[in-house]
Amino acid sequence: MIRSRTLALALLLGAAPLLSGCVVGAAVGATGAVMGGAAKATGAVIGAGVDAVTTSDEETRARREREQREWEREQRRCDQHQRRGRDC
Repeated sequence: MIRSRTLALALLLGAAPLLSGCVVGAAVGATGAVMGGAAKATGAVIGAGVDAVTTSDEETRARREREQREWEREQRRCDQHQRRGRDC
C-alpha cells in the first residue's frame, strides 16, 4: 500500500511538468483564439468606419447626378416664376 502510494505520487510529480505544459499550451491557444477573434472584430469595425468615411466612384457619380437634377429642377421653377413676373 505504501509502495503504491509512493509510486502514484512519483508518477504524479513526474507528470506534473508535462501536464502543466499542456494546461499552459491550452491556455495560450485559447487566449490566442480570443485575441485573434477580437483582432478580426476590430478590423471589421475599422473597415466599416473607413467605408463610412470614404466614397466610391459610383456613389460620387450618383450624388453628382442627383445634385444636377435638383439644380435643373430649381432652374425650371425659377424660369416659370420669371415668366409670371416674379423673382426667383
